[in-house]
Amino acid sequence: MTPEQIKLVQDSFNEVIPISDQAAELFYGRLFSQNPQFKALFSGDMKDQGKKLMQHLNMVVRGLNKLDQIVPAVQSLGRKHVEYGVQPEDYAAVGEALIWTLEQGLGRSFTREVREAWLAAYKVLAATMIESASHHAKDAA
Repeated sequence: MTPEQIKLVQDSFNEVIPISDQAAELFYGRLFSQNPQFKALFSGDMKDQGKKLMQHLNMVVRGLNKLDQIVPAVQSLGRKHVEYGVQPEDYAAVGEALIWTLEQGLGRSFTREVREAWLAAYKVLAATMIESASHHAKDAA
């Protein structure tokens, strides 16, 4: 990611924070409507899950300019997601739901450049989680 992309992601996420509850609701609504099989992966209160989602996103977004400091936390998330039953191919659907949610929540602020920056950020996040999950699965086998 370029410094400009990091700034775009961080600045646009500042616009999401005030609507984080609604953004989480939009995200899970989209994820489940497009991928109903994912509902079975969630057993807890979805409002709490939405808060966790936003906390994790905030941690990642704030840490984009110091990736070495957040990689261990992102790797831990990847390992936890394996335990929940998340497969590597599931990350594409999650990314689609995230981008759709940002588009809905940010409206006109979600420019082509902001979209590309978020796609780059998600690619880094997902690749780190998938790699960690893969190592975790091999170690468990």
